[in-house]
Amino acid sequence: MHDHYPLNRHAVLFWGVAAALACSPHRVAAPRMDSDDMIRASSYRVVHGWPRLPSGELLGQVSGVGADSRGAVIVFRRARRSWPPGDTLSTEAIDAPTIMVFDAASGRQLGAWGAGRFAMPHGLAVDDQDNVWVTDVALHQVFKFTRDGVLLLTLGERGVPGEDSSHFNRPTDVAVAPDGSFYVSDGYRNSRVVRFAKDGRYLFSWGRRGSGPGEFHEPHGIALDAAGRVYVADRRNARVQVFDSAGRFVAEWKGPDLGRPWAVRVGNNGDVHVVDGGDQPAAPPDRARVLTLTRQGRIIDSFGSFGNYDGQFVWPHAIAVAADGAIYVGDVSTGMRVQKFVR
Repeated sequence: MHDHYPLNRHAVLFWGVAAALACSPHRVAAPRMDSDDMIRASSYRVVHGWPRLPSGELLGQVSGVGADSRGAVIVFRRARRSWPPGDTLSTEAIDAPTIMVFDAASGRQLGAWGAGRFAMPHGLAVDDQDNVWVTDVALHQVFKFTRDGVLLLTLGERGVPGEDSSHFNRPTDVAVAPDGSFYVSDGYRNSRVVRFAKDGRYLFSWGRRGSGPGEFHEPHGIALDAAGRVYVADRRNARVQVFDSAGRFVAEWKGPDLGRPWAVRVGNNGDVHVVDGGDQPAAPPDRARVLTLTRQGRIIDSFGSFGNYDGQFVWPHAIAVAADGAIYVGDVSTGMRVQKFVR
């Protein structure tokens, strides 16, 4: 519908249909942004004209984004495919490249791969070795690749949902620990987090459908900090839950200033960055922004709003934080782009 530098406000009218996002009344903690914090609300600015797409190329829905240690940004896109009405997902592979690699500084495209492999791209994460991890919600699978697209590991059975040690039901995201073990948020149909060893061996899982501590209603994003704490964007419960590395509940962040978390990532400085996608569908959506919180859950920064101009979002779905502090946000639905923000 538009490229990476849209100035078409009419596109905002066609923000489409999404899964219902019911809010739970359960509340433990309410992060607030006080007057001193509001001073920092405009500390990030969008980088206009990033990325630079080849002539005639459109990204399509951007469901995942990550940044590696070599100055590249990896984008997971649905190309010409969108989430269909009725929530019925096809396992037919997308014939266009679904992974696009861009130079972080210039925005120039460095490569593209993934054609014929994925059916409905969703989450993307980059580990400390620059391996690329992705989830496909139609295939019910998790994949690990090299930066150049060589397949290293596959988990889950193609097109077969389940809730055991070898199956997922629409897994949403991955977080990888320094020792190579990893966590999967699972996801749209299941309500759990699963931990695996470096070689893909199942270790344990926790969670069930609900709104209490350690329960989930659509765990949509997951991230780790340097201390091994696990942060889960529990989207339909409108909160972030924090656990230790063994899955023991530590804290809940919830409140009107936090909104409805769609994605979460932790920067090198320990700050936690959360995408508040708002209570969508709504008419119009009430929020579309990025929040920065301390490890204690206090909001210290905010940027973005609903809209189709540079620096705004329609359906912000994914976030990545580069080593230099730059933030990349992927937009699905009619947003269909990735944007770069710097201080």
